[in-house]
Amino acid sequence: MEATIATNPNGKNWSGGNKPLDASYGKMMMWFFILSDALTFSGFLGAYGLMRFKFNDSWPIADEVFTHFPFLHGVHAPMYYVAIMTFILIFSSVTMVLAVDAGHQMNKKRVSFYMLLTIVGGLIFLGSQAWEWKNFINGSYGAIQLNDGKIIQFVDASGHQVMLESFAKPLPSDREQHTKSKGLWFVKESALPAVTLNEVLEGFEAHPELRIRTEKINLETKEKTIIARENAMGYLNNAKAVVMGANLKVNEYGKTLFADFFFFITGFHGFHVFTGVMINIIIFFNVIVGTYERRGHYEMVEKVGLYWHFVDLVWVFVFTFFYLV
Repeated sequence: MEATIATNPNGKNWSGGNKPLDASYGKMMMWFFILSDALTFSGFLGAYGLMRFKFNDSWPIADEVFTHFPFLHGVHAPMYYVAIMTFILIFSSVTMVLAVDAGHQMNKKRVSFYMLLTIVGGLIFLGSQAWEWKNFINGSYGAIQLNDGKIIQFVDASGHQVMLESFAKPLPSDREQHTKSKGLWFVKESALPAVTLNEVLEGFEAHPELRIRTEKINLETKEKTIIARENAMGYLNNAKAVVMGANLKVNEYGKTLFADFFFFITGFHGFHVFTGVMINIIIFFNVIVGTYERRGHYEMVEKVGLYWHFVDLVWVFVFTFFYLV
């Protein structure tokens, strides 16, 4: 018995193309990568959202954390610079769209121009994020960590937060920072805070106008709870250490989990932006030397454009979760 094989009119057994959904192999692989990366970011942001909901009544208030603006030291500008960073990154997506469109028109000069603008936008964003990290790590006002790990801050009579150094009472101390050259077994420690715990406690007693406030947030007013002066010593008697800034162990703004998630998620996104900038630079120089002009298409620009748009879209969610919610 002979098998019958159906053939097409052109004589071939199968005439299917190699472009599913009218996309080349390279584009399909980029879409697969973006999908997998989107799931990764979804997991991270989902974990952040869970902890944010769990500690809703004690989570740091973004308007009190991200208040710095370049060259305006001491000016309270909550979220302004973060908004500018976001605008710059989104605008770089616009220039990438223009570069892809110029590639469709085989306009080498315009492709290189808009690619350059995209690279500049990415570099500005990375520099801004590094500056934001620096301020977050260094801190703004300082705080006191209690024995149970909670954080208390100091405010004046009007409820505005004050720096520890502004009221701490200087006391004689011979405490010296351990370095590798003179520390035990060549162990070094982080820089000592500008004021000691005793100096802060003495200074608080000497300034009757000061109050302390806890991590606890009034969910109706969205403000932290201020403790009456007569009840303040009940908290200060459990003081453990002075906290300046934020790291993976302590956080002057409140929950350490906030700092952990901030460093991890924004750092992970920053790595994606850095990778995108490096790839864009490589593609940019290929455009300059005419590589894609000789190929007869600028599909590589389009593929890296997909990645860049994804990075920008992820930042919209990161911005929403950390700065707006």
